[in-house]
Parts: sequence; C-alpha cells; structure tokens
Amino acid sequence: MTTLDVQRRLLLPEVDEAAARRSLREQVARLESELGALFCSVYPRTGFDWRVPSSGGPRVLDLRELELLRDGLAERLHRVRRELGERTFAEEERRVLIERMLLEPARYKWVRVRNEDIGERGCKEYRSVPRLGPIGLLLGWWRVKISSGCPLAT
Repeated sequence: MTTLDVQRRLLLPEVDEAAARRSLREQVARLESELGALFCSVYPRTGFDWRVPSSGGPRVLDLRELELLRDGLAERLHRVRRELGERTFAEEERRVLIERMLLEPARYKWVRVRNEDIGERGCKEYRSVPRLGPIGLLLGWWRVKISSGCPLAT
C-alpha cells in the first residue's frame, strides 16, 4: 500500500452508502407523508401550492440528489406551515369580528365578511346594514344580514 492510499483512507472515511440512502429515503417518505396530511387538513382553502415537480423522469437518485430532495421538501413543509399559521390567525380574527358584529351591528357599519375570509367554502357573507333601508340609516337601526348562499345561475 502506498502512502497516497494510506492518506486517502485517513482523510476519506468509508461511508455505508446503502444505509445513507435508506435513511434519506425514510426521511423523504416522512416529509411527503406530513405534506400530504397537511394538504388534507387544509383542503377547502385555496392559494397553497401543492404541485409536485418532476425530477426528470424515472431514475435512481444519488445521495446528493436525495439530500436536495429532502431539503426541498423540508423547506416547503416549513413554508406551508408558516403560511397556514398566518392564515389561520387572520381567519380567527375575522370570526371574532363576526361575533362582535352580531353583538353590536351599529359599531360595524357597512362591514362585510365572506365565508372565504374565514377559511370556509360557499358564498355566505355577513353584512352590517341599516334595518329598513334609508329609514334605518337615519334612525341608526343596524343589523347583521347573513346571506343565504350563492346566487342562482341565470
């Protein structure tokens, strides 16, 4: 054995590539599972990117490509969780606004909250409007009107 071979063995530790690949595949599978579960929990909401980009067709990924895939999935999962947290906070604030509107309609004149603003499907909306139109406007009679849903197609 030459001194160059000895130096290479000292500098480059031997790596069990099969174990590393197995570990990376398990991590990728766990991240994909968490992303799928998150998709199911968020389903009615829109605006999230759930596309899975192609990695160039069927092939066996090397260690570097597996690491890049894992890191990309981890970043994506983190980003979607952060965005979902921000949205959930805003939706909860709007639900509280609806409760306040129902308690004091005159305080929230002309405020409108739609179902999509609280993360739900459908066309329902809550509006604070004067009771009896112009008469209620003059007398300060306000109420929250809840729409019955989507308008009929014409």
